[in-house]
Amino acid sequence: MSKRRSFGRPIDLRNGVVELAHGSGGRAMAQLIDELFTRELSNAWLDQGNDQACIDLPPGRVAISTDSFVISPLFFPGGDIGSLAIHGTVNDVAMSGARPLHLTAGFIIESGFPLADLKRIVESMARAAIAANVTIVTGDTKVVERGQADGVFVNTTGIGVVPEGIALSGDRARPGDRILVSGTMGDHGVAVMSQRSGIEFHTNIQSDSAALHDLVRVMLETSPGLRCLRDPTRGGLATTLNEIARQSGVGMCIQETEIPVSPEVAAACELLGLDALYVANEGKLIGICPADEAKGLLEAMRAHPLGERAAIVGEVEEDEHHFVRMRTAFGGDRVVDWLSGEQLPRIC
Repeated sequence: MSKRRSFGRPIDLRNGVVELAHGSGGRAMAQLIDELFTRELSNAWLDQGNDQACIDLPPGRVAISTDSFVISPLFFPGGDIGSLAIHGTVNDVAMSGARPLHLTAGFIIESGFPLADLKRIVESMARAAIAANVTIVTGDTKVVERGQADGVFVNTTGIGVVPEGIALSGDRARPGDRILVSGTMGDHGVAVMSQRSGIEFHTNIQSDSAALHDLVRVMLETSPGLRCLRDPTRGGLATTLNEIARQSGVGMCIQETEIPVSPEVAAACELLGLDALYVANEGKLIGICPADEAKGLLEAMRAHPLGERAAIVGEVEEDEHHFVRMRTAFGGDRVVDWLSGEQLPRIC
């Protein structure tokens, strides 16, 4: 570990605020990086203090994903922007079948943002990274004038390695395949909405934000024919299935009665005029596999802590129009179209 530099009086991380000088490239910025970011996220690469990280990777194809997090509010039941940034990028890498290894982190911080809140976010990122067994190897900090960043924005890029023989992609779904989800839909979006200024309501719903790569590992070990994985974040289950249907040139039919939605989420959606199929998730995934592997895959998912409420919710079918349709609880059919407009803004 590199030796800590001495800047004299420490930054007041309890009562101080972020100032424009903290993004100027000078002493104040170096002190913020040293006393907060490097201290909380310490590892062999970050401690070197370079503008890049030189890393060795195991054999296999490299998977890379980047995402920016602009959620409001920054803290919500079950998580915050810090843990969400780790989970979101780890999951995007993991959906390729890769083992996530390293992340980068970039912060755009509004002048006047409380340093105590920034510390809380960075600590949350550190805990989430340790739990997911990934390292934040390099990063960047920018400070903008008050009113230009809504507190703090976080960008993360993840890198992982896909083992030999794994080939998951959204263009591989085939007619007859089964569609599975790993648990209840809409928890994250409703948890965030419950805290939003102007529409707060009481609920015990927690965000489902979680790193899914270990569940993916179990699924790959169980289903050698697994076609596709996707985490249904913005736009929820409905929009994600439409994306895959278009990529693969197929249609899909899902069963309303088989889609797991908690009673609390269903009630909140009814109250707010939302459809749970379009509400965001941050700790759930969709899997598509051959029909003869679906039962075994479902059992393996349900044996994992992050898949206890997994379900087979439908199947892939031939359809030149690439429609996603739902067989309703009343026995009718309706088209589950792309999300139109923005049902739940700023959820990730």
